[in-house]
Parts: sequence; C-alpha cells; structure tokens
Amino acid sequence: MENNNNPIPRHIVLFPDGNRRWARERGLHPLEGHLAGKNNLEAFLQWVQKRGVAVVTVFGFSTENWDRSPQEVDYLMTLFETYLGEKENIIKFQEQGIRVCVIGQKDRLRSSLQKVITEVEDQTKNNTSFRLNIAVSYGGRWDIMQAAQKALKEGIIPQELTEERFASYLSTAGLPDPDLVIRPGGEMRFSNFLLWQAAYAELYFIEKYWPDFTEQDLDDALAEYARRSRRFGH
Repeated sequence: MENNNNPIPRHIVLFPDGNRRWARERGLHPLEGHLAGKNNLEAFLQWVQKRGVAVVTVFGFSTENWDRSPQEVDYLMTLFETYLGEKENIIKFQEQGIRVCVIGQKDRLRSSLQKVITEVEDQTKNNTSFRLNIAVSYGGRWDIMQAAQKALKEGIIPQELTEERFASYLSTAGLPDPDLVIRPGGEMRFSNFLLWQAAYAELYFIEKYWPDFTEQDLDDALAEYARRSRRFGH
C-alpha cells in the first residue's frame, strides 16, 4: 500500500526484543517483562492498522527459545494461549477484520495451545482487513527445510522448482514478502527468522527495549523506510 508522499510497508516483521532486560533493569521478574511486551504488542497492532499496514509477523518464540527455563517457557506458552483464546480478543479480531495465523512447529506445542490456535485460526480465517502472523517455535532454517521436504514428497523435479514454487511451501505462503523489519532491543541480527522471505526487506534497529517502544518510534521507522530507495538487488 503506498501513497505518493509516504510509502507504507505492506508487511512488517517485528522482533519484540528486550523484555527480560527491561524487567531486570527495573528490578522486576523477567515474566513481568514478557507481560509488558504483550501489552505493548496490542497497542502496536492498533498503530500499524491505522497507518495502512496489511500484515504483521511477530517473532514470538524461536526454536532456540525451548532452551530457556521451564518456568519461562511455560509462562510464555500460557501468555500465547490466553491472548489467542480470550473471548474479548476473539471479538476484537472479528470487529477489526484481523485474520490470525500461527506459524512454526505447532506439533511441539502443548495440546491446549494447539487447540486454541486451531480455534482462533478457524474463527478468523475469513477476515481480510489485516493479517497477524505469530511465530511460535519458529526458525528460518526449519521453515526452509520443511518447505524442501514438502517439495521432495510431491516428487517435484529440479527444473520445476522455481523461487515462486518454493515460496508456496513456506509457512508464509500467499503473503507478500516482508518490506520492513523492526527490531528494538539493541541487537542487530536476524536470529534465524524469515531468512528466505526477508531477503530484500529494509532493516530498522533501535536500542530501546520493546516495552518502551512507542507510537512515535513506529513513525520514525516508517519515515526512515519512506526515505530509502528499494532496489531489490538491481
């Protein structure tokens, strides 16, 4: 979606990073940082919808995050389950035309969370105003591997496997590639996220921890995006 003066990215990738460090610096339990991050995400989704963004993909939990403490992993899974399963949120998704999808290794998630994911995806599948992708137990290398495995199972011969065909096997099939990656928290890397899809995305890093990320910070990121000339390798 673009206008003449201010191009707006169709698809934003968000790393909501720094929740634990934010909590630690305030003398809070790390889990309180995750809760603050979740609350800020809800605000962020409203901000981007107002500005005409069509898709947001949030890095919620990576394949590497399983190595965190059982208490933290359990808390995060409960946070996902509560957010996706709360009746108020379902109503909000419906009213705002939000289609919710979860990408990643769903079979590794506890059964109650899998059930909630199935329900919210089914209830919002016909919504077309906005797409929210939440990556849970997701890794970019895993996504590429599972796509390759699907292609092999279908017996595709090498000559038939184009970039477009391969993309149709990825967990983001049917979506536009990301235009802008926003990563608060001070880290400047991809962390094994959407490696194929974000090949030509513009990258925006900010030192501020995710719970402190504001609507003005979003506007700064969008202004920087609008200033850049996207050449897509040409």
